[in-house]
Amino acid sequence: MKAVASFSTFVGKTFAIWVILFAVLGFFFPETFKQIAPYIVTLLAIIMFGMGLTISVEDFKEVARRPFDVGIGVVSQFVIMPLLAVVLTKIIPMSPEVAAGVILVGCCPGGTSSNVMTYLSKGDVALSVACTSVTTLAAPVVTPFLVWMFASQYLPVDGWAMFLSIVKVVLVPLALGFALQKLLPGVVKAAVPALPLVSVVGIVLIVSAVVGASKPAIAESGIMIFVIVVLHNGLGYLLGFFAAKASGLSLAKRKAIAIEVGMQNSGLGAALANAYFSPVAAVPSAIFSVWHNISGALLANVFARNVDEDESGKVVPAK
Repeated sequence: MKAVASFSTFVGKTFAIWVILFAVLGFFFPETFKQIAPYIVTLLAIIMFGMGLTISVEDFKEVARRPFDVGIGVVSQFVIMPLLAVVLTKIIPMSPEVAAGVILVGCCPGGTSSNVMTYLSKGDVALSVACTSVTTLAAPVVTPFLVWMFASQYLPVDGWAMFLSIVKVVLVPLALGFALQKLLPGVVKAAVPALPLVSVVGIVLIVSAVVGASKPAIAESGIMIFVIVVLHNGLGYLLGFFAAKASGLSLAKRKAIAIEVGMQNSGLGAALANAYFSPVAAVPSAIFSVWHNISGALLANVFARNVDEDESGKVVPAK
């Protein structure tokens, strides 16, 4: 088990490399990887079950202890990224399918990778985890509503069906994972070190399946979608940071919220786009999954070099 845990840690730390590798494999061997497409929802449910195994009561106590900080993160997540997506679809010419996909990934909750990147940035990890937990739990209601409000101009949106899907692939697996923690704590504790491996395998298979199913669209407009994703992600970091700064939060909290806002649950975006729009609409989520892990690691490295502030506002060296 120790060897599995070590390998899992290695895979987790090299996540971006594996995502890129399997995205390339999906592009060059589409017939092989697009066969995974029918299992995207199942893979996402497994990833969310793993997240449920790691969520603790302490994460929710953090919300009660710091409602203002968490509120800034959650509101920023569900305001900045959807509005950025809408603006990008207005100023950059793109097909209705791609536009709907860009808006969909912008309306998704924060991704769990943000917690790791916040840790690497020497940011407020507890705040990051609390924001991810709250946005994930709010996603069944908020995400379909935002997608319906902003994307229905491009493609028909079945908000109710999307709500039910998110409940099935997000809330139910999360609840089962959380319940298993309480029922079999010893087993869960032994399994937790292997969870990064499970998450990485799930995400890379989802990305490779989307890329394989959408090879023609990527070959035709992949560069344009990549530019949109880079802008969306980068502006999300920037505006998230300044939203936290404008709210008077410390540097450690600004780091957490910037990363939380910029990094999306792109696996959920890909699953929903593939189910309710088209494989082409899932491409922005797939590319986002590749890029935000690269940009998040780069940003975390930059952030980690900066000085931090304690809660009193006194500037101290980052540890």
